Amino acid sequence: MASGGVSVASLWTDVNRCGQNGDYTRALKALTKILHENRDDVTALHCKVVCHIQNGSFKEALNVMNTHSKVLGSEVVFEKAYCEYRLNRVESSLKTIESAPEQTDKLKELYGQVLYRLERYDECKSVYTDLIRNSQDEYEEERKTNLAAVVAAMSQWEKAPMEDLGLPESTYELCYNATCSLIGQGKLTEALNKLQQAEELCRVSLADDSDMTEEDIQSELAVIHSQMAYVMQLQGRTDEALQLYNQVIKLKPSDVGLLAVTANNIITINKVGLNLPEIHFQTLNRDHKTKISATTLVLRLGLFPQDQNVFDSKKKVKLTNAEGVEYKLAKKQLQAIDFNKALLAMYTNQADQCRKLSSSLQAQNPGHPRPVLIQVAQLCREKQHSRAIELLQQFSDQNPESASGIKLTMAQLYLVQGHVTKACDVLRSIEEFKHKPGMVSALVTMYSHEEDIDSAIDVFKQAIEHYQSEQPGSATHLALVREAANFKLKYGRKKEAISDLEQLWKQNTKDVHTLAQLISAYSLVDTDKAKSLSKHLPSADTMSFNVDVDELENSHGATYVRKKAAKVVGENPPKEQGHGEIKKKKKKKKGKLPKNYDPKVTPDPERWLPMKERSYYRGKKKGKKKDQIGKGTQGATAGASAELDASKTASSPPTSPRPGSASGSSTAPASGVVPPRQQKPSSSGATRKKAPQKKKKGGKGGW
Repeated sequence: MASGGVSVASLWTDVNRCGQNGDYTRALKALTKILHENRDDVTALHCKVVCHIQNGSFKEALNVMNTHSKVLGSEVVFEKAYCEYRLNRVESSLKTIESAPEQTDKLKELYGQVLYRLERYDECKSVYTDLIRNSQDEYEEERKTNLAAVVAAMSQWEKAPMEDLGLPESTYELCYNATCSLIGQGKLTEALNKLQQAEELCRVSLADDSDMTEEDIQSELAVIHSQMAYVMQLQGRTDEALQLYNQVIKLKPSDVGLLAVTANNIITINKVGLNLPEIHFQTLNRDHKTKISATTLVLRLGLFPQDQNVFDSKKKVKLTNAEGVEYKLAKKQLQAIDFNKALLAMYTNQADQCRKLSSSLQAQNPGHPRPVLIQVAQLCREKQHSRAIELLQQFSDQNPESASGIKLTMAQLYLVQGHVTKACDVLRSIEEFKHKPGMVSALVTMYSHEEDIDSAIDVFKQAIEHYQSEQPGSATHLALVREAANFKLKYGRKKEAISDLEQLWKQNTKDVHTLAQLISAYSLVDTDKAKSLSKHLPSADTMSFNVDVDELENSHGATYVRKKAAKVVGENPPKEQGHGEIKKKKKKKKGKLPKNYDPKVTPDPERWLPMKERSYYRGKKKGKKKDQIGKGTQGATAGASAELDASKTASSPPTSPRPGSASGSSTAPASGVVPPRQQKPSSSGATRKKAPQKKKKGGKGGW
């Protein structure tokens, strides 16, 4: 008898009834009473663990199993592994499953979930393939859904070729996962069509459930809509993608992984981070399985403008910090989100935060170049180019397998500082690229800018020798030889160009242009050789071309076009031969002669030149009246000024009487003297009249 007079049998009846009704909390109370009577009852302990799991109390269930591990033994291996899996202790769950004495079907299914979470896709695929082949129950469709998710993940993360396993697309989950595989293969149009098909299947399947509201249906469709937005984003339809992303954000989905990836994709549209497209691989819920969400991304590193929707990006980035995101996303996804956070910190001038995030990323991914590039970008924003180059050089020495991209960045920084030769040295140290035509072209251009022709020729020489040994006679090889010869001829190195020209001419003896260049080069070194080669030139007759002159004149680039007489409308038909119309002769008009023309006088040979350019032009003579304008007293005339000056006349009497003479007497006749003119007395208050003043030309004032 249990305490309180209730029998153990009746308690077990309550446990059974509560289990059927789903009332696991009440069942736990009855089990506690049973265990109070017998604390080592294995069945009661097992039921207690199951009740805790059904209530979502995984820690309590794990504590019960750990406390009574000796009593329970291997009876609860699956439950222990499942609790560890739900508590995100994936490694512990894997060890528990592998230590089980017998691998049951439910352990194998959980094993597949664990391997998927650990991103061991090959092993996970084998597990699900074996389960589908060797089991027949109502969960076969779910296993196929999980297998489709594994195939899609392999296509995205490991770039494995898409394998046709004959999986159906009867449900929206299967159809959705097939879409993910198509996206991994770059078949965006097909993927978008299949997503629309998955949406229709989802609506049809949920419409039969009367308990599902339109809001619930939209929440279930959020994954599909987010995926549609991602495909549109890849297609360049960013406005439509942004609209769908915002619709998903407004729904506030419970899947933190979906919310984080959608928010991050909005940030990429705002042009402040890497591109993190979103893909979810669907599985269904079961009593021992959880909904697995995985995402995939395509990294696209670039420099983006800082001032475009930065405020919105700062709000959206908070959604990527939700609790449990690290357990919903793959490692590469979490890595990309952290990269975006560092870039956003850099573009919002949070230098310390950017350095902190990039240093953390570098510690987590010591061989990855992107954290170093973010640090270098931040240093360049702070004008610390030397420190940035040192950081790049240090990473290049420690990680030679990732040195190619790093050295390209180093060369760019040297060019920014104006150190062209150092940039060339760095580029020539990249073994992977130094013989590529693009790299050869860049090096030759930079050496030519520095007027280092010898180094440029050496670049050509090394590249030609490389292709001579690896791909002799290939198009790239001959193109490099051609460019090397033209470069040497351009800079007057005809002697050095002879070997290249001979090699080209031997490849094509009908190439007249190369032969002409070779003869020109030999003319400076060996005239006899030049004469012997000139015999191979075609004769003038063979070089004549049948050219249609009319067609040439009417061509697009013709500079001179011969005008043709236009036909007059209603023109009379041509007359018979001999009766043609006689052309009228135009009468020549005699030129008019000037009125003062004298046939006896030779015309002026400079008559066609402007007057100022003639040899006998001496300038205009200045008139006397014009010179004296404005001189003298006000109102006086130019002609009377000299006459009125008494000091200039020889017979002018002194202004004061001389000693010994009578006052007022004059020794010379006064007939020629004009006395000063005095104005007649005027009425009181009258003023003297002023002569009219002449205005300045072009001005408003007087003199």
